[in-house]
Amino acid sequence: MLQREPGWDRVVDALAAARISAVNWSEVAQKALAQAVDIDEKRRDLEALGLAIVPFGIGEADLAAQLWGRTRRHGLSLGDRACLATGILARVRVLTAERAWTKLDVGVRIETIRG
Repeated sequence: MLQREPGWDRVVDALAAARISAVNWSEVAQKALAQAVDIDEKRRDLEALGLAIVPFGIGEADLAAQLWGRTRRHGLSLGDRACLATGILARVRVLTAERAWTKLDVGVRIETIRG
């Protein structure tokens, strides 16, 4: 969304009720810093639009580890599994740009942001 890549509009539409784990926020922040973006300002802007940055606790960590076996053939990273674990435990849908995720059966609804 921040770079207006395909599907960014679907992300904007979901922001009012969206959540992101602190692990995944760290990934976003790192990419923003690489482009000399003020991450404090960016975080405030996104939170003002409704994005909640949520803690990544032991439950999420254990689940992300357990997801490794079911997702490794799809090449999911720790960040990817952190995202899924956060969605699974919160019982909310997960949005992704990765079409391969839609083939996963991990107990959460996964939708691609790109048509």
